[in-house]
Amino acid sequence: MADVFIRKQGRAGRVTLTRAKALNALSYEMCLAIDAALRDWAEDDSVALIVIDAEGDKAFCAGGDIAQMYETGRAGDYRYGRAFWADEYRMNARLAEYRKPIVSFLQGFVMGGGVGLGCHVSHRVVCETSQIAMPECSIGLVPDVGGTHLLARAPGQLGVYLGLTGARMGPGDAIRAGFADLFVPGAEWDALKAALVATGKVDVLPCPTPPPHAPLLAHSQLIDAAFGQDSGADILDWLDRDATEFAQRTAKALRRNAPLAMACTLAMLRRLGATATLRDALVQEFRFTWRSMEHSDFLEGIRAAIIDKDRTPRWRHDGLGDISAAEVAAMLAPLGPDELTFATCGRD
Repeated sequence: MADVFIRKQGRAGRVTLTRAKALNALSYEMCLAIDAALRDWAEDDSVALIVIDAEGDKAFCAGGDIAQMYETGRAGDYRYGRAFWADEYRMNARLAEYRKPIVSFLQGFVMGGGVGLGCHVSHRVVCETSQIAMPECSIGLVPDVGGTHLLARAPGQLGVYLGLTGARMGPGDAIRAGFADLFVPGAEWDALKAALVATGKVDVLPCPTPPPHAPLLAHSQLIDAAFGQDSGADILDWLDRDATEFAQRTAKALRRNAPLAMACTLAMLRRLGATATLRDALVQEFRFTWRSMEHSDFLEGIRAAIIDKDRTPRWRHDGLGDISAAEVAAMLAPLGPDELTFATCGRD
């Protein structure tokens, strides 16, 4: 299809996102095409590994293409969004569980759906321009596409900080947080891809070097103290009592994002811990996203950020202190017959 170039080349299966003008936003059709290719290549002996990359300098993939999801949701039809999420999450699981090496090249913005596509694979390469984030709480959603799995395993309380604020990580912080593996200067990428294609061996990847500067490391003590608090309201209170510029900037980000989404994100990360599987995370995320258009701030968040672009969302709650435990529990309750399953992912 026009938005993604899928082919076999040498010893590799190649997936290249080609929507550079749209920051390679991932559509439902792109997800289905990529997933079909992964299924085909799984038993193809001529394919030794997979290379996933994208055209353009600005973004590997800046998120999901949610325009149709918004339109159908506004009309009261939630089936399209739920089907998109379910199939995308199954693709995320397939990428993580794939029996052949997958190498992703993550330049520029890597957000939301881009994290789901590029950050669960076996070998994740970043460069000078990489900016990785899970900014879903800013549009009334929770970090999804398996993002909560990565966040829950980040050191200390870094994952809670990243999930609630949506802060961006450069290459050094992305490696430290577990969203990437290897820093390779962008000027070396073409030669590295050619070697992977020619040999079909990940041995051609360079040995890991000390990662680039990780700015968030300097704030780890503050992050652990603040985001280790029991509730979102307690986190905000702790930050308000700290006069440092970083603490005040962080508090401002929390006041900007959707309170319900942040409260649910915090609960999800605390439930998962460091031992849960990616599938556990995806099932929990789907419970929120399945309900999100009807019972959360998702459609309003999209309106404010993407449709009207007024940047003034009218959230359902005034702040983190207004969210009850019952509301969070309702958003994350099991879905019964609608619970996410992985019957097409090869392990069930």
